[in-house]
Amino acid sequence: MIERRDFYIDGRWTAPATPRDCAVIDPSTEDACAVVSLGSEADANAAVAAAKAAFPGWAATPPTERRAIVARILDEYERRKDELAGAISLEMGAPIDMARDQQAPCLPWHLKNFLRAFDAIEWIRPLGPHAPNDRIALEPIGVVGLITPWNWPMNQIALKVIPALLAGCTCVLKPSEESPLNAMIFAEFCHDAGVPPGVFNLVNGDGAGVGAALSAHPDVEMISFTGSTRAGRAISKAAAETLKRVTLELGGKGANLIFADADEKAVKRGVLHLMNNSGQSCNAPSRMLVERAIYDQAVETAAEVAAAVKVGPASEHGRHIGPVVNKRQWDQIQGFIQKGIDEGARLVAGGLGLPEGMNKGYYVRPTVFAYVKPGMTIEREEIFGPVLSIIPFDSEEEAVRIANDTPYGLTNYVQSQDGARRNRLALALKSGMVEMNGQSRGAGAPFGGVKASGRAREGGHWGIEEFLEVKAISGWAPDLAAE
Repeated sequence: MIERRDFYIDGRWTAPATPRDCAVIDPSTEDACAVVSLGSEADANAAVAAAKAAFPGWAATPPTERRAIVARILDEYERRKDELAGAISLEMGAPIDMARDQQAPCLPWHLKNFLRAFDAIEWIRPLGPHAPNDRIALEPIGVVGLITPWNWPMNQIALKVIPALLAGCTCVLKPSEESPLNAMIFAEFCHDAGVPPGVFNLVNGDGAGVGAALSAHPDVEMISFTGSTRAGRAISKAAAETLKRVTLELGGKGANLIFADADEKAVKRGVLHLMNNSGQSCNAPSRMLVERAIYDQAVETAAEVAAAVKVGPASEHGRHIGPVVNKRQWDQIQGFIQKGIDEGARLVAGGLGLPEGMNKGYYVRPTVFAYVKPGMTIEREEIFGPVLSIIPFDSEEEAVRIANDTPYGLTNYVQSQDGARRNRLALALKSGMVEMNGQSRGAGAPFGGVKASGRAREGGHWGIEEFLEVKAISGWAPDLAAE
């Protein structure tokens, strides 16, 4: 049993003000694998005070020095990347090979991209030739509270902590209580890389405790949150009293539009994308919209692909999917599957209960529903599990209407060989991201959505700029070296 009850505050591991044990559950076995402590408002206050005291010095640190310190986190990752992957796999159920190949490497991927973007930032730049004595200065916003989820834990830590540090902000991280171990290893990376005391702080806790305290704290200038839309609304309300900046990356209900001229692997690619991480990704293509001319074949293919997806323990090597994160999540997914059956969708793969041969662990059968109608519960609500809905359409206009008829707007997908159609759809779909023909977005592209998916833009220079204030200056003396 791993025991990690302390928090990282002001450069050292510190006991909680009031101990409150929380078991971390291995979702593959349903057994406790670790014990951490859930923090209180007092712990959050201590971390914010440390960050506030450290802010003037860190903000005044030359950008090149900040860059060098942050870059050393890469060295710590390389030394301990297998340990990091093992923690992620254990606590949230990602199969170990996926944790090593996809989950843990999010840290170096984003860190390198942020360093590239950082090098191109002009911290003080001219407004324009029409105003030769005006300057635009970029300055760190201050102390920031960072609240991250369990489903891609290191991905979201990297997308928040790294740009905040590069921008010159000091921060308090509250990782999910479902997956705290990887965050505590990351805190050790920061410490060993030489991040000064108080610049990075970590307090474990739940949303009602530490999350709420950070959201309402008068000395926290910004909250960056990734999680459910429901929690995002609560954070926005709590933060309103102090008029802090709030950036939210929330849920999704991505539509994957597959036209008759799509390549032969389009359906299989869409099913496997949805099943990856056991369906626990906010940008998962959970609604497959298929042109009617190829609909029956697409349903048959999707059912075959889903039936071939193996489910197994996170500790085992292979290309299987693991469990979902906890019993609450498993129960919710079972409820959605039952809703799909009750509302008349046709179940063509998977279904209720544990996969065959399993009697323990939070495993979900890879599930596909066909002939799903717009408005059904499984078509409207984010399931966050390996459950796919397939919907027919007859025209491009109908496909766009169905795709956009959702509260969410994170990622949509298009599969077609017609370049003009792809371009039209990319502009017509109401989402922060559109990926087409299986091509991933390039390094440094912003990640974020619209509507109930939140309006954060994480990654690249956009991700750094979220932590910066813009100051307009007139009367600048342009002939001085201080520029």
